[in-house]
Amino acid sequence: MSKGHTMPLLDLSKALSYQGLKVTIITTPSNSSSISSYISRYSNIHLKEIPFPQVQELPKGCENTSQLHTLDQLFLFYNATKQLQEPFEEILRDMSKLQDPPACVISDSFLGWTNASCCNFGIPRLAFHGMGVFAMAVKKSLSIHQNHRWMKSDTDSVDVEGVQLCFELTKSDLPNSLRQMDSFLSQFYVEAEKSDLGSWGVIVNSFSELEIDHVASLESLYGNNTRAWCVGPFFLYNQMEKASIGPNPYREWTNWLNQHEHEKSVIYVSFGSQAYLSDNQLNELAYGLVLSGKDYICVVNSNNWNPPRDIKKGRGLFVKEWVDQKWVLAHKAIGGFLSHCGWNSVLESLSMEVPILAWPMQNEQHLNAKFLVEEMKVGLQLPTVTRDGNTVRREVIGEAVKELMGGESGKRVRDKAIKMGKMAKRAVQVGGSSYKCLNELIDQLSHVSPVGNGNGIVHSTLATSE
Repeated sequence: MSKGHTMPLLDLSKALSYQGLKVTIITTPSNSSSISSYISRYSNIHLKEIPFPQVQELPKGCENTSQLHTLDQLFLFYNATKQLQEPFEEILRDMSKLQDPPACVISDSFLGWTNASCCNFGIPRLAFHGMGVFAMAVKKSLSIHQNHRWMKSDTDSVDVEGVQLCFELTKSDLPNSLRQMDSFLSQFYVEAEKSDLGSWGVIVNSFSELEIDHVASLESLYGNNTRAWCVGPFFLYNQMEKASIGPNPYREWTNWLNQHEHEKSVIYVSFGSQAYLSDNQLNELAYGLVLSGKDYICVVNSNNWNPPRDIKKGRGLFVKEWVDQKWVLAHKAIGGFLSHCGWNSVLESLSMEVPILAWPMQNEQHLNAKFLVEEMKVGLQLPTVTRDGNTVRREVIGEAVKELMGGESGKRVRDKAIKMGKMAKRAVQVGGSSYKCLNELIDQLSHVSPVGNGNGIVHSTLATSE
């Protein structure tokens, strides 16, 4: 229901199609065109459309979260997706009548009702959460047991039942959906978490070498012998197929990066498509980058903000247009990533052997940051980052960037990130952990499919709303 969830599922579709499988993507009309352009060269991937319900309180034609005008509309949008169940089941019914049922349904965790639909049709359902194993296990445990619910202080340690922690987790590290349990939105999230209990499996955009210590915990929380299939990073399958990250996009930022002869000399700054900083915080960020003395390329989600006039051009570049993040992170000049720690960004950074300076902002990003910094030690934490809206000062930003790019701590996490990046690439290659896991998944599905296909092709339906 947002680009951050849709893009990994499309990358997974490609990975399945490389195995010779037929993939059917179920989506809504206004999202169909963007998906079509992304999969147009893949003959094994097909689209089916179902109508998105008309809700008076939502913007006209709104079919994904990027079209919402306010955060208050988010619950209405999520609730409206429940009305997709009937047309979704109609597609399953039609496929079954043609003796061509899908071998499985892979659906987003927000569409929890798909689990019941799949049970009714005897079709295995795999849930997709758009996050890593660790964050998923923490959210699942606290949604079920709610050990944190009556905690008063944000600094109190949280007991996460069924999850082994090697560092302290506090209430302030939890997503707002768990911190504000009485809101309608939080109740929807908890309902969705409980709805996918008993799913046949969980498809995870991660790899064993990164999160193996938490896989058993996640599986035990699901129960019913549900297995977590770590078959990522999804986007790397596409890269292996192309043998490169892609051609030079020829933009101002590509030309700027190409002018840098020294490797790992530039820090890349981006906070994803959903995080917005105030003008004051953007000013502090800009001055902080200058104070670091390092070259930088910074993507800004604000059309109204401009860098302060006394910041000279040359050492850094501020970009307001879309940036091919994977291409940037793969560039030899990039030596660090100041990131919000969204899971897609985490995987892209580590896969390109780039260490992270963590500035988490929302959702499960604080959990990701803790995991990366405290457990995997592939990044550093930006100090004084809180949820209270206080501005992070330029001096703090400058010192943290300087440490990541040239300090002893920065060198240690860079070495770890390089090792992890090599593991990520090996994972999706023939014989790698994710490659073998994906093939084992396909093999198991071929044996539990409701009706044998004869030719061994597996039909995989991805229910997404974008």
